[in-house]
Amino acid sequence: MQNHVAPARVWPTFPVMASLSFVLRARARRLRSALAPRRLWAARWRIFFGALAVVAAPLLLVGILALFTPLPEELREPAAPSLRVHARNGKLLREVRADDGARARPLPLASFPPHVRDAVLAAEDRRFYAHLGVDLGAVCRAALSNVTHRRVVSGASTITMQLARTVRPHRRSLWGKVTETALALRIEASLSKDRILEEYLNRVIYGPNLRGYAAASEAYLGTAPESLSLAGAALIAGLPRGPSLYAVTKRPDLAKRRRDRILVRMAEAGMIDEGAKERGIAEPIVANVDKPAFGAPHFTRALVSGKIAGVQPALAEAMRDKTALSEIHTTIDPELQRTAETAVTATLATLAPKHVTAASVVVLENATGDVLAWVGSPDFYSTAALGQNDGVLALRQPGSSLKPFVYAEAMSRLGFTGATLLPDVEIHIPLPGGGDYVPHDYDGKERGPVRLRDALGNSLNIPAVYTIQQVGTATVLARLHAFGFASLVEDAEHYGPALALGDGEVTLLELAAAYATLARGGVKKPVRVATRLVRADVPTELEAPAAEGRVLDERIAAMITDILSDKSARMSAFGDQNVLELEVPVAAKTGTSKGYRDNVAVGYTREVTVAVWVGNFDGSPMRDVSGITGAGPIFREVMEAAARSRPAPTRARSLSIGDDAARLGLARTSICALSGEIPTSACPHRIYEWLPEGDADHAPPCAIHHRVRLDMRNGLRAGPGCTREVTTERVFERWRQPYTEWARRTNRALAPEASSTACPTDDDTAELDGALGDGSGDPSVRDPLAPRIVYPFDGARFVIDPERPAELQLLEIRVEPEGTTVEVRVDDTIVSKTRTWPLAPGTHTITARNGSHASSPIRITVR
Repeated sequence: MQNHVAPARVWPTFPVMASLSFVLRARARRLRSALAPRRLWAARWRIFFGALAVVAAPLLLVGILALFTPLPEELREPAAPSLRVHARNGKLLREVRADDGARARPLPLASFPPHVRDAVLAAEDRRFYAHLGVDLGAVCRAALSNVTHRRVVSGASTITMQLARTVRPHRRSLWGKVTETALALRIEASLSKDRILEEYLNRVIYGPNLRGYAAASEAYLGTAPESLSLAGAALIAGLPRGPSLYAVTKRPDLAKRRRDRILVRMAEAGMIDEGAKERGIAEPIVANVDKPAFGAPHFTRALVSGKIAGVQPALAEAMRDKTALSEIHTTIDPELQRTAETAVTATLATLAPKHVTAASVVVLENATGDVLAWVGSPDFYSTAALGQNDGVLALRQPGSSLKPFVYAEAMSRLGFTGATLLPDVEIHIPLPGGGDYVPHDYDGKERGPVRLRDALGNSLNIPAVYTIQQVGTATVLARLHAFGFASLVEDAEHYGPALALGDGEVTLLELAAAYATLARGGVKKPVRVATRLVRADVPTELEAPAAEGRVLDERIAAMITDILSDKSARMSAFGDQNVLELEVPVAAKTGTSKGYRDNVAVGYTREVTVAVWVGNFDGSPMRDVSGITGAGPIFREVMEAAARSRPAPTRARSLSIGDDAARLGLARTSICALSGEIPTSACPHRIYEWLPEGDADHAPPCAIHHRVRLDMRNGLRAGPGCTREVTTERVFERWRQPYTEWARRTNRALAPEASSTACPTDDDTAELDGALGDGSGDPSVRDPLAPRIVYPFDGARFVIDPERPAELQLLEIRVEPEGTTVEVRVDDTIVSKTRTWPLAPGTHTITARNGSHASSPIRITVR
């Protein structure tokens, strides 16, 4: 049977669930209503902290970067200046740009007057002294303005940020701005506000190749910051915003608009009153554009490059490290420099038809060694004329301008004076490599015997070569080195006797310094080119260098100077009223190198020395231009200008020995005009010469003039057998070698050889004492078979060079006629067949004999 279970009672579920749902929703509504304010604030806090994180994260990043950003090394040292080279009166000669290629003149903040600083602050950063490197207020204002205008219309860079960007440039990017801001914070933490402003004024770019406020002020307005007007200060202060946009010379209208805006800002900030603002706005812009100075270009280039800095140790030291060197005050006289430049240009214009394209001038002050003028070429910028060559430092042959030093050495070693007789006849100088050197005068003439005064005054070549042969080329070269001719670097054998004629290359500066040494009486003094340096704003005075010492006896220097200043001594060669005849006493010398490639004129007064070179930088010859016609006119004009700059009493001082004679131990002594010796009654003409005191008491009398009795019936010599009624007495000349041939050729007044048959002399040669009137002076004249010694000359002097091996110092004896049968002796020693004899100190007699036929003796001296 199936059991049936009754179902349980089921409650209706839908109403119950609906009621429960209603209750829960009600409670939820009440809960949400209760929680809504809390959720809203939570959301708001989330937004706030999110925004704060967005703002703080960059700031935190910048702060962290600032902690690890070092202060740039540039800001640990003063800003590098450009180097300003000044003349002796303060005029700017040249400004040499700094290593970054900019003209810069850093100044301490105190050198910028208040209105300049206010103008900069009004233009760039009015709240500079209030912020910490970043002006957040300015950042917000700039951001709002840029968003409003939908373009960049305003920036927020502070002065500190601009300084950071200047020392550490970066690309225009967000990261670049972050690093700039971090560096600005580092700068603010490390430097004071005044130091930051000073660095900004000295480092920010104000224009093309213009770094710093002061450089822009001088370049655009021609004045230093301390002299700027209010309007001028505002004008320069506005340039960093756009150095090209607000360029005074290119966009004066925009520059004025920018200036006026700054003036308005200054008034709004209370920096100036309304009246000052209006006056500033009304002031016109007068641009005094400063073309970069480049006066005395060759001099300043040589100075800055260090080529001549070595003449002053302090200057040389400064030029090795130019980091903080801002100024060099030189010795250049700008007026004299301008005169020299004008003289060069004007003279070369007249010489152009003779193929002369270049000239150089240097002027020295004797007392100090100061370089007063330096012209390296007529046009520094001329490429065609090779204008950047510097003729003051170029190596050139000085020609006859070295002759005074040759004669000075002979005076020093051999006792020469202005009266010493020298041969101006053909001479042959044996050369070490074989052959002869035969010098000639500039005009091809031979004047016979000449006194040293005339030989130097007229610049005769043969006497100078003869002199250097007597004294020795090596000793002359040593003397030239003592005078400062360091460019003569070869040995004596290289130059040979032609050194007396300037056959060696020297600089014009060396030549001027050597002549200035003569002007100082033989005392050498270094050249000075600078008097003051400024390094890191600290001036250093450079005193005139001390004298290096005496390189020539004062008496000899005075005798050389007396000759070089003697107008009559050079008259026969150069004529009267030549370019060396100045209004002031001057000792002068000219020189022309072989082939007319160079000529010089150099000379001095008591106060100044002037040296001039004329030629062509390419070495091509001029056409018949000598020192008188080429360099002479420039020398005259420059020397007269230099003399005019000196006080009248000093420039009129004579260069002759005069009142200094007693102190120098010299006496004005009467001498025979022809022989230069103490005159006898037979000397027809007498002149005066400065000789050492006492020379007149022991010097030999004139050996050239002598009296001879003649038989009036036949003009021959009269012996004692002729009465007075048939005789007369006449003055004749008698000559020894090397003048015998010259005497015959020029028909000098020579005594007859033969005596009158009516009254023969006892000994035809006795009266002439070995020097016959026809110049024979020895038996060889009477004996045509006797040999004749051609070289050396009678009375020649030789000097042994202590630095050369003795076996190389040989005297070559030349005899005519040549032949192996001729025996040559020095003293009693027979000379080898090569006829070379090793020099030995002392006085020696040389003779030549061919069988029974003997030459006249030749006497020489070796020292």
